Amino acid sequence: MRELPVTGRPPAERADAALNRRRILRAAAELIDTRGVEAVSMDEVARAAGVGVGTVYRRFGDRARLVYAVIDDREREFQAAFIQGPPPLGPGAPPLVRLRAFLHALADRTEAQADLLLMAESGPPDARFRDGSYGLYHRHLAMLIGRTAPAADAPYLADALLAPLAANLFLHQRRVRAMPLERIKAGLDALLAGLGAP
Repeated sequence: MRELPVTGRPPAERADAALNRRRILRAAAELIDTRGVEAVSMDEVARAAGVGVGTVYRRFGDRARLVYAVIDDREREFQAAFIQGPPPLGPGAPPLVRLRAFLHALADRTEAQADLLLMAESGPPDARFRDGSYGLYHRHLAMLIGRTAPAADAPYLADALLAPLAANLFLHQRRVRAMPLERIKAGLDALLAGLGAP
């Protein structure tokens, strides 16, 4: 199987552009850490970074993309772990075991950055699906589902398994329904159980 590419690597850029990018991301991360995710606006980030607001818009396009860029480092680590890391999350474990490891790791990742993910997903209605990470997750799950249950509708089931990990639903379950993270993981296991049945 051809190795999947890790998405989100910044393209090669001029030194001044790279410096501005680092300033903007550092300013956005500091605003989020000190005042909460709602404090992130393009104007505030520009002021904190010492750049023009036009620079922020040209570089990131919109608020959702800026937030995705802030969480990019953690995202790249996660992708490297399931693409080329050790089993069971990485290659080498049976497909169903890898599916479970992936969903549990993604639940942990969502738990750690749910507010940021919610902001990133609050752009256009399809913001979550336009993100390169979602496409990579979907292809990865569809591949593992196909190996586990060849007759299954792998693309549909990949979407179905990713749906409970949308930030808005995840936060509703954690904060409104007071579901512990382990209960969410148990629910994901229940969804997977059908794939392991003969």
